[in-house]
Amino acid sequence: MITISPKDMTTAGKLSTMEILWNDLCQHGSFESSNWHEPVLNSPEQQYVGGTQLPMDWEKAKQQIRNKIE
Repeated sequence: MITISPKDMTTAGKLSTMEILWNDLCQHGSFESSNWHEPVLNSPEQQYVGGTQLPMDWEKAKQQIRNKIE
C-alpha cells in the first residue's frame, strides 16, 4: 500500500480524495450520527419555523462566516 501525507497533496488532490471517500461512504457505509447532532441541527429549524430566525441572504451569511474566522 502506498501512503501519502496530505501535506504533499495539492488542493485538487485533497478534494478529489474527499469526494472518493464521501461517495464510498454514501454507497457502502453505515453509520449513526452522534446524539448531540439532532438538537444542534433542529435548533435553527425550530427558530425559523417559530418566526424568531429569518432567512439570511447567502452573500451576507458568507461574509459573517468570513468575519468569524479572520
